[in-house]
Amino acid sequence: MSSKEDPLPHDLGLKLRHMRTLHNLSLKQLAQKVGCSESMLSKVETGKVNPTLTMLRKLVEALGINIAFLFQAAEDADTVVHRAGERPVIGLGRSRNGVGIMLERLPPVARQHLLEANIHIVNPGGSTDGAFSHAGEEMGFVLKGAITLVVEGVEYRLGVGDSFAFRSEKAHEYRNDGAEVARILWVNTPPTF
Repeated sequence: MSSKEDPLPHDLGLKLRHMRTLHNLSLKQLAQKVGCSESMLSKVETGKVNPTLTMLRKLVEALGINIAFLFQAAEDADTVVHRAGERPVIGLGRSRNGVGIMLERLPPVARQHLLEANIHIVNPGGSTDGAFSHAGEEMGFVLKGAITLVVEGVEYRLGVGDSFAFRSEKAHEYRNDGAEVARILWVNTPPTF
């Protein structure tokens, strides 16, 4: 499990490099597919830089995996409960206060799940760093703070108690323009994170 100080799984870069190698892709080829520099991709693979959510989505799509693959540890397939403080957390991107977004995985990682749920913890200034889309449907509920959600270019300012739902094929992104950490319960299907 990752701590708040080191939000990247210790083997995130290794898993990405392994999958890139399995696909017979050079750093340059994968960097071109995801729209970043070879240097940036190398820093992600060596754990020196954490990718933004948008970059990570592009990486996993190009490699034919999902973000849950990066959370996987030696977890029992029959695990039912994840206790508070023991759930895997992955940090992405940067903000004014360090890591931009942290995803706290709610259900244990399992191939048989039809739903996926995370708490998106968005620090002030944190963002997805661009829009993305994918197959599926998603919904969310703001637990704390406020975010700006952008779906198909339309901005929605959401605060505590607000909820949302949309088809994942619509280009979407979000950011925290405020001074307080935001926490959003985010559910999607099929599992893509």
